Amino acid sequence: MPTAPNAEQVTDQITEQIYLRDAYLQSVEATVVAVRDDAVALDQTIFYATGGGQPHDTGTLVDSQGNQWQVSNVRKEGDLIWHWVDGTPPPAGAAVTGTIDWERRVALMRTHTALHILCGVIWNEWGVLVTGGNMAPLSARMDFEFGPLPEGFAARVTELVNGEIAADRPIEVSFLERGAALADPELIRTKVNLIPESVTNIRVVDIVGLDRQADGGTHVASTGAVGRFEITKTESKGKGNKRVRMVLHDA
Repeated sequence: MPTAPNAEQVTDQITEQIYLRDAYLQSVEATVVAVRDDAVALDQTIFYATGGGQPHDTGTLVDSQGNQWQVSNVRKEGDLIWHWVDGTPPPAGAAVTGTIDWERRVALMRTHTALHILCGVIWNEWGVLVTGGNMAPLSARMDFEFGPLPEGFAARVTELVNGEIAADRPIEVSFLERGAALADPELIRTKVNLIPESVTNIRVVDIVGLDRQADGGTHVASTGAVGRFEITKTESKGKGNKRVRMVLHDA
């Protein structure tokens, strides 16, 4: 993977991250603003860039002549979102249509929302913070600042999470000025604040009536779209750190 873009660049620009406001848009018209040997940056994108424990989207770019490139990796570097493609990339200034792999996106949205539900029920039941996490489509793990797990923990959490899924709670996205967001201690559910200093407007994901926290990932529109939640394993990762592994099933 290259470490810096080459000289082919339209101008100093930023990539508008459309997925932050609309996670359900499946394709978008965009312009290539910078090029590497194997990647392009666009003026706007619906491809989620790896971050916050959520993997990147995949999909295709197609130009007006019908040339097509598979997008295999997406990363944010500075103000640009880079899309790694197969073959010689389109040139700076080219107009392309970006289309995401929708099945993968939906699976990741379901999974990310399930983790927020998990985080919410554990916070509400035991007041415990998150120490880490990671996800793949329809499976994930999340670490919590627990000592010994409470008796009957897995069964109780499974009941609570699936209850919140059945409640079909709406999920809303908003943005707060950094100072206002950080003044609300309930918005940061991780033991360490992971929001970079450069972020001035903080995105807030609100599972209405359950969980409200700062987050940059993609989510389904309501908890009912998540599916059935199952804990596959709990593990001790040291003193004060317990891991919960989960999978999702179609409802």
